[in-house]
Amino acid sequence: MPLRLIFMGTPDFAVPTLRALAERGHEIVAVYTREAKPAGRGMKLQPTPVEQEARKLGIPVLTPKTLRTPDAAAEFAAFQADAAVVVAYGMILPQAILDAPKFGCFNLHGSLLPRWRGAAPINRAIMAGDAESGVMVMKMDVGLDTGDVAMTARLPITETMTAVDLHDALAPLGAALMADAMAALERGELSFVKQSEDGVTYAAKIDKAEARIDWSKPAAEVLRHIHGLSPFPGAWCELPLDGEPVRIKLLRCEAARGGGEPGALLGDDLTIACGDGALRVLQLQRAGKQPMSAEQFLRGTPVKPPLRMC
Repeated sequence: MPLRLIFMGTPDFAVPTLRALAERGHEIVAVYTREAKPAGRGMKLQPTPVEQEARKLGIPVLTPKTLRTPDAAAEFAAFQADAAVVVAYGMILPQAILDAPKFGCFNLHGSLLPRWRGAAPINRAIMAGDAESGVMVMKMDVGLDTGDVAMTARLPITETMTAVDLHDALAPLGAALMADAMAALERGELSFVKQSEDGVTYAAKIDKAEARIDWSKPAAEVLRHIHGLSPFPGAWCELPLDGEPVRIKLLRCEAARGGGEPGALLGDDLTIACGDGALRVLQLQRAGKQPMSAEQFLRGTPVKPPLRMC
């Protein structure tokens, strides 16, 4: 029989999993997500992507500020769920919540655990130059992404991938994996493997202070930094235009030939020297503007040596 599930998630990354579970015929008795926040020019309250999807599916939505009160635990337990599925919910689950469903709580994590436990596994994998990433279904415990792993799907990371590219590839991959895991749980066939204590790394939340580009580093490292932070918060530098420094986010680049003083423009096509090698900018975003291709930018703002990014 289909499972009674509680779904807990917040951003776009979680939406394909919610949709996949509903399509597999499971009874999703409630969706937990974060509160709506003001957004846009009018600062109107904007429901999370998961809440918007849940409303379309006709599923009751809860947005508690905390799960650590007796009332919150009682409300959660009253759903008498077989399992809870958690995808980028953004709130730590206390023991009372973890223990409430019959079979426990299952998290979809965007890394190959135990590598990149924590908040920003997609960004950190790219920034570190990992050859592959993936998704894992894990039975949750009170630790930070330390639970036993049930299923894994892997995906290569290419040099051209940005964080949003990897995000968009992992989201449907994870949705299918979690749907398969819940089907196995329904059949009583879901098994688990303890995580290794070797190779543990932590994916710390991205700090905006680390977003400034250091052109003195090798081109390969600068490329990973730019792609790992694209599109948010966006790796940035300053370009002097009309005597004033203008902040520019670089969103997509490629390796290029050449070399010179770090940050120096090497031609009129936005090729920039690094500490070792060079990069050509393919996509960027000027402060207050929409993202654009390098060609679009250069049509309106031609730049060439001896200008220097800093």
